Amino acid sequence: MSVILRCVTLNLWGNEAPVDKRMHVVAEGLRVLAPDVVALQEVRAIPGQLPNQAETLARACGMNYAFASAAPAGRQDDWGLAILSRGAVMEHTWTDLPGGEAGERRILISARVETAAGSAWVHGTHLNYRLQDGVQREQQVVAIDAEVAARAGDRPQILMGDFNARPECDEIRWLRGLTTLAGRRVHYQDAWARRRPLEAGETWAAANPNVSPLAFLDPDRRIDYVFVTPMRRDGRGRVHDCRLVFDKPSADGVYASDHFGVYAEVQMTADSGE
Repeated sequence: MSVILRCVTLNLWGNEAPVDKRMHVVAEGLRVLAPDVVALQEVRAIPGQLPNQAETLARACGMNYAFASAAPAGRQDDWGLAILSRGAVMEHTWTDLPGGEAGERRILISARVETAAGSAWVHGTHLNYRLQDGVQREQQVVAIDAEVAARAGDRPQILMGDFNARPECDEIRWLRGLTTLAGRRVHYQDAWARRRPLEAGETWAAANPNVSPLAFLDPDRRIDYVFVTPMRRDGRGRVHDCRLVFDKPSADGVYASDHFGVYAEVQMTADSGE
């Protein structure tokens, strides 16, 4: 039987209130989903106030984690990206991306994690958020692809995160092989487009009351993605499922974040299971 990797990406929304209740919702949701790997964005750690949220969730869910800071040097508080893994985190690294600002670097976190199919590379990122930052995001996805390509191997690679861009934006179209940037073309599978091509799948949605403080950013957009390197002839990289998660409030009306999350299942071994 082929090995399936269960993947989740979620922007945690840092320490925004009610952070304790939201973290409980996230932990409970992850325990139910039982993902193999999770990419988290806007992970916060505030000394004496808020332990590193990735460590807290990893401990609550029986997972391992890697964290990479995107905070400027010298800050007491910290924030950044994390990858949680059911298996061991065998190594991890981070890469500064172009287009960051003085108050917040933009980075890619890359982790080689142990799976039932052997080790595999999983990447997470969080791109510039302003609607007019398309050029910066274009530069960022080109830099991200260079890091992914440097780790090419026998197993599919997973790229997840908050890309802050609609599917029709050039930076996303480039990743899908639909346009040219920097004189190059690449191809990643958009897991949502593979499994739900006729569904909007908004992850930044007006239905979530937590988006209201940033309503000027245009609600009802699909901006969070699970990308997979190209599917192989033998079935490796096939996307078996993709759906929204953390898109409903808890029983007491608490949403996990200001984003909805994305869940995907990716085949990591050949159809024969070899």
